[in-house]
Amino acid sequence: MNREKLESYLEKNPFAKLSDVVTQILYDEIVVLDIPPASKLNINQIATDFGISRTPVVEAINRLQSIGFVETRPHVSGFYVTDMSLRDMIDLYDARMAIECEAAALCAEKASPEEISKLDSLAVEFKKAVPMMDGNRLKDTDMPFHKLIVESSGNKYLIRSYKELLPNLTMYQGSWPKFIPPEQVNPWSSQVVHQHGAIVSAIKLHIPSLARQSMAEHIRSSLNFVAYSDTTDDPFWIVKRSAEKNRAKQPPEGQK
Repeated sequence: MNREKLESYLEKNPFAKLSDVVTQILYDEIVVLDIPPASKLNINQIATDFGISRTPVVEAINRLQSIGFVETRPHVSGFYVTDMSLRDMIDLYDARMAIECEAAALCAEKASPEEISKLDSLAVEFKKAVPMMDGNRLKDTDMPFHKLIVESSGNKYLIRSYKELLPNLTMYQGSWPKFIPPEQVNPWSSQVVHQHGAIVSAIKLHIPSLARQSMAEHIRSSLNFVAYSDTTDDPFWIVKRSAEKNRAKQPPEGQK
């Protein structure tokens, strides 16, 4: 993080509040793990790096805390990026399963032709992105696909519940490039690559039970795809180790 990055964001959003811009920068860096999980956020250092006062930084961190990206710890001062673990990811995907499977079934009943056409387009682009292991293209095609299915369910409670999961789900979905090099073969990609298309086919056929089943199979495969590592049972130890190194380098709060 530096002043140049802040100015770049401000050029794109010249009328945005400074705290909103800082929130977006921190959000973007946390999502892709450039700020690793469990890292302490040094408010003074962030403000110094950006060349701004502490106030917009504090406001940004409070907003990130409200969506689950930042947390405080008992008996420890300061703010920390939310930690990541395989157990937490499994719990998150269990909640995702409950919401998205029902949403897919409702989508098969209620989705408009325009929504189905958009889902079809996203599925095609996703199928192209998976073999390339392109993190940015996968992000642009995967999460919008699932979000559209939930929105097309027409159930406001499912939609509201999914919004609660979305920030942390986005963080986990964006984590795999940190410990899976693009050249490494992910054995789960051969399943994942076709499953968006299978979900859309079930929705097109207006068969709720098939849409529900196809979504369940896809979420199970996605969990294995994102968490895959051929070197450890818990791939998040890699990013945790990075966080530990970063913490060791950070100056104490109140120092530059």
